[in-house]
Amino acid sequence: MNIARAIPVLMYHHVSPTPGLVTISPENFRAQMAYLAQNGWRTIGSRELEDFFAGKPLPEKSLMLTFDDGWLDNWLHAHPILREFGLKAVLFLITGWIGDGPPRALAVTDDGTAPSCPTRFPAHRVCMEKVRGGQADEVMLRWSEVEAMRAAGSFEFHSHTHTHTRWDKIEADAAPRREKLAADLAVSCQALQAHLGETSAHLCWPQGYHDDDYKQAATEGGFRYLYTTRPDTCTPSTAAGNIPRIVVKDRGAGWLARRLWLYRQPGLTRLYLGCQGKSGA
Repeated sequence: MNIARAIPVLMYHHVSPTPGLVTISPENFRAQMAYLAQNGWRTIGSRELEDFFAGKPLPEKSLMLTFDDGWLDNWLHAHPILREFGLKAVLFLITGWIGDGPPRALAVTDDGTAPSCPTRFPAHRVCMEKVRGGQADEVMLRWSEVEAMRAAGSFEFHSHTHTHTRWDKIEADAAPRREKLAADLAVSCQALQAHLGETSAHLCWPQGYHDDDYKQAATEGGFRYLYTTRPDTCTPSTAAGNIPRIVVKDRGAGWLARRLWLYRQPGLTRLYLGCQGKSGA
């Protein structure tokens, strides 16, 4: 078996027919997933990433798919496509935004039909407005959908905090800021435990922001694997408290193939990122 020298961790948010910020179309997402399935790529979960950091070898074409927040379109569009190709992803939930109620109709069912699910999903900006306006259920997942995706094996779930609050922008003093973040993380863990029967040591920072106080609060809360928005690829020497991810663009299989060729080679990745930094890109 050829051994992976690096594990690319891809970052998604929305899979939606409506173009916009942090959004990939269902067509392009399907093309990307088809490319992975047809070219021998293996999607790993959190436990396998832990093993990789601990020195356990993984197959050469291994990568992690991650989703942030918990948008309804992840259920409507991403879940059926992942299930179609036998792939899995990691989803970091903002637990305070997840609602109750029965699962909604999927974009594509097992018999290939398309029931009456939304054909036009709000753009990210509108989704955020709905959350702030108390209409989160219109755009966010429900716990029943979370449970169905976990049972199907298309997603596993971890914390993205309970409120997605940037406490550094709200609380100037370090001690109360750390306390409020710690409370936010604790409630998130309680929600995951209550609904899924488990929590984990994996946490994704809201907007990728973190400082020493944030890290201390997370560590004291039992989190060890901390995901950022820092571009890079994972190697066995990557710090578990500073996991980098690759922003995915609304492009097809060709774009993804080129990025994976680059990010599976640590030396070329460093060279590429260094050139990007010098050019200001």
